[in-house]
Amino acid sequence: MSEDLKTIKELADELSVTKQNIQYHYQRLPKELQLKSSNGSNLINSKAEKIILGKVESSSKSNTKDQQISSKENFEDEKLDNPFINRLIKEVEYLKIDKDKIISTKDQQISSKDQQIEKLTNLLDQQQRLALQDKKLLDEYKSEINDLKALKMPTQETEFKHLDNQYKDEVNALKEKLENFQEQIKVQKRIEEQEKPRKWWGLWRK
Repeated sequence: MSEDLKTIKELADELSVTKQNIQYHYQRLPKELQLKSSNGSNLINSKAEKIILGKVESSSKSNTKDQQISSKENFEDEKLDNPFINRLIKEVEYLKIDKDKIISTKDQQISSKDQQIEKLTNLLDQQQRLALQDKKLLDEYKSEINDLKALKMPTQETEFKHLDNQYKDEVNALKEKLENFQEQIKVQKRIEEQEKPRKWWGLWRK
């Protein structure tokens, strides 16, 4: 299978460059890569094509960079000669300075706010600690009061029991007196009942 060969025009058309550009790089190829057709036309094989393609791309990048540098230089020259552009540049520089001042002022304000927040945070922490201490003291007071109540309760219960026993004895004594009194009344009624028939019987006999 024969190698795919291209003419200088064909490669120039593919790369969208001039024939002179390809011819320039072709003439600088090694002698073994400068092929000729039967009629004497220059031919380019795949290896030569890669070399020429690298040269064209490198040259294109270099030209682009040169154009950018040239445009920048032209702009700088135009800038120096144009009063409107000069005024805009000064305004931009003034705005930059003003912006720096604003940023510096904002930084100071933020720093001041941070300090205030830190102080408030410390005060809040102290208040929370004091609240916890107060709660702890209150719990301790409650515990002591409960302990004192627990100590007093047995004494009060003992006193109540003593009073209950005393009242019970008095009530029992009264009950006993009442029962004796009731018993005496019953005895007296029986005696009276026994005497009544005799009296009526004696009157009837008379």
